[in-house]
Amino acid sequence: MKVCKFGGSSLADAGQVAKVCDIVMSDPDRRLVVVSAPGKRHKQDIKVTDLLIACANARLDGKPTADALEAVVARYRAIQEELGVDPAVIDTIRENLFETLGGNIEHRERFMDAMKAAGEDNSARLVAAELQRRGETARYQNPGEAGLLLSGEYGNARLLHESYDNLARLREADGITVFPGFFGYTREGEVVTFPRGGSDITGSILAAAVKAELYENFTDVDSVCAVDPDLASDVQPITEITYREMRELSYAGFGVLHDEAIIPAVHAGIPIRICNTNRPELPGTLIMSEREVTHGTVVGIAGSSGFCTVFASKYLMNREVGFGRRFLQFFEEEGLSFEHMPSGVDNISIILREEELDESTEARIVAHIRDELGADSVSVEHGLALVMIVGEGMRYTVGVSRRATAALSKADVNIEMINQGSSEISIMFGVKEADRTSAMRALYNEFFEQG
Repeated sequence: MKVCKFGGSSLADAGQVAKVCDIVMSDPDRRLVVVSAPGKRHKQDIKVTDLLIACANARLDGKPTADALEAVVARYRAIQEELGVDPAVIDTIRENLFETLGGNIEHRERFMDAMKAAGEDNSARLVAAELQRRGETARYQNPGEAGLLLSGEYGNARLLHESYDNLARLREADGITVFPGFFGYTREGEVVTFPRGGSDITGSILAAAVKAELYENFTDVDSVCAVDPDLASDVQPITEITYREMRELSYAGFGVLHDEAIIPAVHAGIPIRICNTNRPELPGTLIMSEREVTHGTVVGIAGSSGFCTVFASKYLMNREVGFGRRFLQFFEEEGLSFEHMPSGVDNISIILREEELDESTEARIVAHIRDELGADSVSVEHGLALVMIVGEGMRYTVGVSRRATAALSKADVNIEMINQGSSEISIMFGVKEADRTSAMRALYNEFFEQG
């Protein structure tokens, strides 16, 4: 059994949906299909999820919603009419959207999650209807009825482990099951979503639950590339990559696969294949537990902006038992998770995503560190980017850091901080946001174009 997930670009219009159905029907093992909401049809287009967010905001702001709702329905209708699907499915979609939009808005985040989830939910209904039109035994599956249970963290939900036993029953279902990605339900029956791009996570969870032989993630690129193709010409494709390497690269900015989608597949030992909906015959990229590692190999380079660092310094910090625990506690009390924690003998830094640290939260944390820990100095630096080089072969090679730092120096990129994980398969460089692109180009040139 294979689980296959199709992203928004694969479902943007009728032509793309037809390709999806062709791919599913070409292999009888593809019995569990996960779909995203329709994406952009062209560069200036708007994704259905963004249309739904605009519709929800109109309702929350007390503005008219009829036109916004019709814009969403029109996207599904265009696909239905061109494919020749029974128009009854549009009646179902319209009814679902109207009911969701008319829901309770007292809890803003809960309402917004329900609206966002409608994109994937109705996409699944439409794809199932097209498969049925083609004579396949296919059905739409509601995640709540299947038992996909999530925590009540709206927009950032996590899987409840009992879901695996619930979802395992899908293996016995007849024909093709079309499952909407991105959302599940709390134990109380409320819709809640994963982070944006979370359909990848749904696919991985389902693959683990049904013990699939392969999780196929169809997108609009032929394979994972060693760096963003916009940054260099003739970028090398990656044919094989380990879970750990892909997790690091996805975290650092690779947009092909959500970084959290790796975890369920890792635990279940299920390989992931990244492939192109438009060219499914190509081998794509296979993500697996182990691969043959070439000495000194850097497999990929990724970078992401939008970070900040909170820096604290105190003389003899290393002699003060509990300083690190108390320092981290201030962030925990604010509900903040950290990305990295470089430290020295008398100083410590926490790297956070900038979007999580508003002015009032920042002021409270700085005051706590200064007043309760007696720090000699506390500062917050904004506008950072993280750039990473990743490769299993790096741990066996002398001189990788030297080559990387020399390449950055030659490109006139100042390194704000550097951190190498204990696994030694990645090195993270903190640079100014303005230097991110230059840093990535310099590193790619050093490790790929220069050999």
